[in-house]
Amino acid sequence: MTARPLPLPGLTLAFICCTVMLVTGVAPLVALSVFLIWAGTLWLRVGSPPPATEKVESSALTTNRMGELFESADTPLLVTRRNRVIIANRAARELFGAHILEQDIRISLRNPDAIQLIDSDESGSVTVRGLTSVRDIWRINTKQLAGGMGVYEFINKTAEADISRAHTDFVANASHELRTPLASIIGYVETLQEDVTALDHETSRKFLETISREAQRLQHLVSDLMSLSRIEAEKHDRPTEIVELGPLVARAAKEGAGPDRADRLDLAIEGEFRVLGDVQQLEQLVRNLVDNALKYGDPAQKVTVRVHPSGKRRVRLVVRDRGDGIAAEHIPHLTRRFYRSDPGRSRASGGTGLGLAIVKHIVERHMAKLDIASEMGVGTTVTVRFPVERSDHHED
Repeated sequence: MTARPLPLPGLTLAFICCTVMLVTGVAPLVALSVFLIWAGTLWLRVGSPPPATEKVESSALTTNRMGELFESADTPLLVTRRNRVIIANRAARELFGAHILEQDIRISLRNPDAIQLIDSDESGSVTVRGLTSVRDIWRINTKQLAGGMGVYEFINKTAEADISRAHTDFVANASHELRTPLASIIGYVETLQEDVTALDHETSRKFLETISREAQRLQHLVSDLMSLSRIEAEKHDRPTEIVELGPLVARAAKEGAGPDRADRLDLAIEGEFRVLGDVQQLEQLVRNLVDNALKYGDPAQKVTVRVHPSGKRRVRLVVRDRGDGIAAEHIPHLTRRFYRSDPGRSRASGGTGLGLAIVKHIVERHMAKLDIASEMGVGTTVTVRFPVERSDHHED
């Protein structure tokens, strides 16, 4: 036991105080008791503290603690010790299966680039394809830790690659669509410029009509591209304006038909319906559907346009033509940009290949549902169901 030093300054002060107490008439026993208590307190105060016996917790993460931290992460995470998986969070188990635990990570991934990264025993990253399916793309980030441990993070890049591919395809298709009328316009203009006097009036007139037709086609294509761009930019902004759907459909259907085709419209509005909508976009939707039906339907047959209730909370817009119909294999692709089930017929009728793509994006922005049904030799029916703001109608 360590000897404790004598607290001389404190004892001296205690002695003086007790002496003063005796002089002032305090009983000797009381003064002695005060002196002893004071001296004992000083002796205890300067004593050495007992050695620390508390266990200091390690700041290092345990395996269980790491598992708890990683479990709820949305990104798949694996922790390995000497290349054997000891932790797989929920996202990783959903991606690779629960059997990945205790497996060698190289056997689980089975990708040469990923295995090369693992065998390097260094932190880094690699992008691999076909990790869990043929077309998927993943970036694997790894951090090597002490004790032969490693943490692997898997970031899905498939969506980004799909967007990039779609953008590339769109630019290529748009360039092709723009190049075709431009080539026609330039060719006819050059012919006229070479020797206008050598061409008779009738031939010149035909050339100019072709130039005008191709220029209008080019104008329609640019207009549709701009419309599609604006609609896509606003697709996450829900419309806030309350619109009377019936009068809007009637007006837009007549505009889509124009004076030359107005007699082919069979239009009926069965009730009053208020929806949250963008007036210009809804009018464009109706015009596109009516124009398509009139173009590809039988010229001798009517095109039906109906607005009627669909249960208590929705209103149904139906546009039906009576024409050749569309083969079933084409229907899932009709809303893709520049997709045509009959390219020759579509271009001959002045179609840009963007009409239904625009319709799809307008439908999505208005929280509506689009359905296209067709039967060969009978015709095509396009149905759009909008949520209504207020309706007294009952279920059909």
